[in-house]
Amino acid sequence: MDRRSEILKALLDPRRLAVAGAMVGQTRTTAELAAACELSEPDVLSAVADLRTVGLVEADGDRWILRPETLRAIAGELADEPLPMDPAIGFGMTENERQVLSRYFEGTSLIEVPSSRAKRLIVLERLALEFDIGRRYTEDEVNDLLRRFSPDVAALRRHLIDEGLLDRGEGTYWRSGGRVET
Repeated sequence: MDRRSEILKALLDPRRLAVAGAMVGQTRTTAELAAACELSEPDVLSAVADLRTVGLVEADGDRWILRPETLRAIAGELADEPLPMDPAIGFGMTENERQVLSRYFEGTSLIEVPSSRAKRLIVLERLALEFDIGRRYTEDEVNDLLRRFSPDVAALRRHLIDEGLLDRGEGTYWRSGGRVET
């Protein structure tokens, strides 16, 4: 088990989580932790021992202190890892298309518009699925839908129009191409 998993597993126990929470921003004695968490001192010492084992708590004389740098380090490691594509992004797409989409989406965020037209069309086809056939949208509504995927709504709107997936006229937009969900 990796270090992050050990720390998360340690914090899943309600007693250990309560003890860690009671130390946020302050050092406490075993008796103070017991009173704050409504636990016995032996239960507090057991929780502290487990939290020390994973590097979350250390002794400061007769007091215990939470080591927030341990949590910060884990948060930094997690931030460096790419988030997998949200499965909802692949809905209605073939397996090959899902593989392409997984290269360009983290969670539900479009991280890059592909330069390859074939791959770009797959991404745009997916975005077009957000628009109901037969419905007219204001520019603000189009922007709101696209903003869920990327802050660069103008570029996405332009790509969708250029590829014939959206059309516009008289101040409204409508879906004019792409596949239909069944």
